[in-house]
Amino acid sequence: MPETTPPRYDVIAIGNAVVDVIASCEEDLIEELQLNRGGMTLIDEARAEELYEAMPPARELSGGSAANTLAGLATLGLQCAFIGQVADDQLGKVFRHDMRATGIDFDTPAREGEPATGRVLIFVTPDGERTMNTFLGAGQFLPASALDEDLIASAAILYLEGYLWDPEEPRSAMRRAIEVARNAGRKVAFTASESFVIERHCADFQAMIDDGVIDILFVNESELATLTGEDDFEAGLAAVAGKVPVLVATRSEKGAVAIAHGERAEVAAVPVIKVVDTTGAGDQFAAGFLSGYVKGEPLTQCLKRGAICASEVIAHYGPRPEADMLALMAERL
Repeated sequence: MPETTPPRYDVIAIGNAVVDVIASCEEDLIEELQLNRGGMTLIDEARAEELYEAMPPARELSGGSAANTLAGLATLGLQCAFIGQVADDQLGKVFRHDMRATGIDFDTPAREGEPATGRVLIFVTPDGERTMNTFLGAGQFLPASALDEDLIASAAILYLEGYLWDPEEPRSAMRRAIEVARNAGRKVAFTASESFVIERHCADFQAMIDDGVIDILFVNESELATLTGEDDFEAGLAAVAGKVPVLVATRSEKGAVAIAHGERAEVAAVPVIKVVDTTGAGDQFAAGFLSGYVKGEPLTQCLKRGAICASEVIAHYGPRPEADMLALMAERL
């Protein structure tokens, strides 16, 4: 159905509502705790408590992949809303406050009882690599009934994170949200999030791509290989590019590529004096790209925005921007 009304929001996202607990550590602690270095591992509440006890002094910052992207978009002046599940507890209140303080509308009711609000315990080694251990908590229980369908229909872009595709209840909610967005003539953007998510749900993701329900797909190099079965980057791009209107593939220090309607654009990574913490790099790249995309900017310009946002976030701790991003864009574009 064609779009009939101007969007109220630029982007609405459905994602994990989690608080990031970030600590610097030495390499030997990663081995001692038997962590999956550089990856993301799902853990239960007992393991979350165990790792928290073993962590050096930490900072607590509201996170979650899609929520981080919205935070980036909000700092760039876009109108955003978030749908995600917190528990009625202290971390849930922290998360809600942080979202609203950033200018993002977040009105999903808190969930009573167990489990607690989700958290990600992030160990950052001296090279800036982050090892994430995620207790999804209440976020796993986002029901379709919690969706504000009028809200979803009022956004130019519905942005979904792959991490939340893993638990059954939010997966059903996201399927319904896709229907609502497409019936309203809006765009659907999807970020694959992590290779292990693709491994578990590859058939689902491939079916969505083949069925044409994804308008913008964000992947990194390893996710693209997992999704397509192609170790060669160019072969992976070729396998997907014709099936999604906009494909965005990031390659860390090697920059990023986007292919949209047959047009290809590439940008180099923006140099950073010191990589402090790579947490949120992909999330902020997506924010930068989408900030240009919703304004109809050329593909190369959208990629440049993404690279600028990614370079800002990896130069400090935490997954959300700390600089004046509008000023940074004006300076660097």
